[in-house]
Amino acid sequence: MAVDWVGFGYAAAIVFGGFMGYKRKGSLVSLIAGLFFGTISAYGAYRISADPGDIWTSLAASGVLAAVMGMRFKKSGKLMPAGIMTGLSLLMVVRLLIF
Repeated sequence: MAVDWVGFGYAAAIVFGGFMGYKRKGSLVSLIAGLFFGTISAYGAYRISADPGDIWTSLAASGVLAAVMGMRFKKSGKLMPAGIMTGLSLLMVVRLLIF
């Protein structure tokens, strides 16, 4: 049983981003969204660790996050945080589909 370290790292990055959004801007929405998507992504990484073919939870979380943050990036044009999270989420989607 191989541990999905990349998936757990991605989940940690999401939680960290939500926490930083709360700490720097006081955005409770960022904190809640970071915890929500980070938890789902961590659960997805756990599922992949147990069964490498079970990518659907991680794929759904990273796909939704890529779409939402992609729209925010297109609207704001700011690399931090929307551009970074869009890029990470797209890389995760590609990784899961190629995996």
